[in-house]
Amino acid sequence: MKGFDPKFRDFPDYIIGITKEIWEDRGIATLNEYYSPDIVVRSPGSVVLGNQSVIGATMATLAEFPDRTLLGEDVIWSGTPEEGMLSSHRILSTATHQADGIYGKATGTRLQYRIMADCHAINNVIDDEWLIRDQGAIVRQMGWEPKAFAADLIAREGGPEGAVRPLTPSIDVEGPYKGRGNDSEWGQRYADILSRIMGADMAAIEAEYDRAVQGVYPGGVSDYSFSAVDRFWMSLRASFPSARFEIHHQIGRADPMMPPRAAIRWSLHGTHDGWGVFGAPTGAEVYVLGISHAEFGRLGTAEPKVRREFALFDETSIWKQILHKTG
Repeated sequence: MKGFDPKFRDFPDYIIGITKEIWEDRGIATLNEYYSPDIVVRSPGSVVLGNQSVIGATMATLAEFPDRTLLGEDVIWSGTPEEGMLSSHRILSTATHQADGIYGKATGTRLQYRIMADCHAINNVIDDEWLIRDQGAIVRQMGWEPKAFAADLIAREGGPEGAVRPLTPSIDVEGPYKGRGNDSEWGQRYADILSRIMGADMAAIEAEYDRAVQGVYPGGVSDYSFSAVDRFWMSLRASFPSARFEIHHQIGRADPMMPPRAAIRWSLHGTHDGWGVFGAPTGAEVYVLGISHAEFGRLGTAEPKVRREFALFDETSIWKQILHKTG
């Protein structure tokens, strides 16, 4: 890869390799090499600017979870080394809550949760990132409900006026990456499926997903078949029926030894004006940042359909936005 350290054999190896090097091998200082000085890292909970802020946040996380592992499940990517590449990678993380920190007093709880992140890299450096952790899974394993954790976090951060504001378009910062992905048929097909579902065409689920589909969703949920997919997307859309659904980035790939797959980064932006997974309507303005991965396949000569779907958003950041409205 032109411009990248020759120790990395390809882009997935770079993404998974530096993740292990930074977190598990304790090479936190390499963030000075792998992250640009003015990187923009967006997560649903906040916007972080600069690699020094990222270094501080990384050390705080490792202090609280010193045995954390990050197991790379997939890297779905687009672009070229010369023009820059965008990876959408999915990680299964394990960790033990061994010290006090952002999640409160140490509980000794052994955790397992997923992270999905879109990262732009060029010349061996990441300079733009969108990161989602399954905060719902993390806090539930510690005995919290996401709403209660969000309320407690607001209080610890200084109350409604002083608390860190979750990501919204009004506080987002434009980074150097302006790409939209690639034109693969698999990315386009998945984008069409999500657009149909968000447009209330729930019949798309039985038409486009395999009957044995596995759905992996926020809160550490893993379930099967049409009802699992319908329950997830229906309950989300029902909470924000008038919100605008937008696809910001889409990638499709068909790599050897892997199923055809797609990665979509999307958002819902609007009013909490419906009954759904977030309870009674509050009228709060809410911004939901989501990343979804899909794997396609077929049995025999049947039409290829979605056989596995991974989708993440941060439940706690959504509750935080709702609680800012309701108190």
